[in-house]
Amino acid sequence: MGPIEQHEIPFSGRRIRNPRLRRGIFLLPSLFTGANLLCGYYAVVASLAGGWEDFDHAARAIGLAILFDSLDGRVARMTGTNTEFGVQFDSLADVVSFGIAPAVMAYAWGVKSLPDQGSQRFELIAQVGWVFCLAFLICCAWRLARFNVQGMAPGGSKNFVGMPTPAAAGVIAALVHGFKSPLHDWRWSVSWFALAGILGALMTSTIRYYSFKDIPWTRKQPSLTIVAVCLLVGVIWRFSEYALVIFASTYAAAGVVLHVVRFFRHRLVSRTV
Repeated sequence: MGPIEQHEIPFSGRRIRNPRLRRGIFLLPSLFTGANLLCGYYAVVASLAGGWEDFDHAARAIGLAILFDSLDGRVARMTGTNTEFGVQFDSLADVVSFGIAPAVMAYAWGVKSLPDQGSQRFELIAQVGWVFCLAFLICCAWRLARFNVQGMAPGGSKNFVGMPTPAAAGVIAALVHGFKSPLHDWRWSVSWFALAGILGALMTSTIRYYSFKDIPWTRKQPSLTIVAVCLLVGVIWRFSEYALVIFASTYAAAGVVLHVVRFFRHRLVSRTV
């Protein structure tokens, strides 16, 4: 047995004598990140195709990207394989899946089926949509860069500073999945692009959003909790068009509402002191 094979490598509280297994385990989080990137690329290609089924497939792909993104970091922490390279790889994948993909999908969904294509009004709406979707993409990259530098909100991992990029992309994907058909009314298109701009502003804001990272997923849970989770999964599976829109919109609005409540509570306390 050579000197390398004799060396014991610490891993999740145990020691693994085979360094090949150690190198293989590093692939696990990278595979989930690669799957995230693949879903983002597929969403872009499907959005460019332009059919209502293509848009639905693109929205589903972004939903899968959110799932893979939540798994890669968790797997890396559980297996002790989190590295600086993995952090950067994950951020680049997130720019594609939660920045480029939803921006392209939002733009195509908003202008693809508008009437009077080639008219002055259509060109104006297309330009407005181009700008707002670009703003969404820039804000996504800005949010990811800030998170890499600053991390979570002060006081622990309970809250994010600004709306998480998967959540912002999830709002767009949930609405496309819920309504299926591309927009045919220019007024709805303008509102749609304004929503993309608002989501971009929320990503770069200082509004705190709950991270769900303090939930003890790996610990024993009461039976009622397991039943509730199973029911939730069943509802999402059976009524995904409605459930995902409600969940995504509620999460986006909850951060704003709680921020306003904290603002007025702080003002009230400062006046009474």
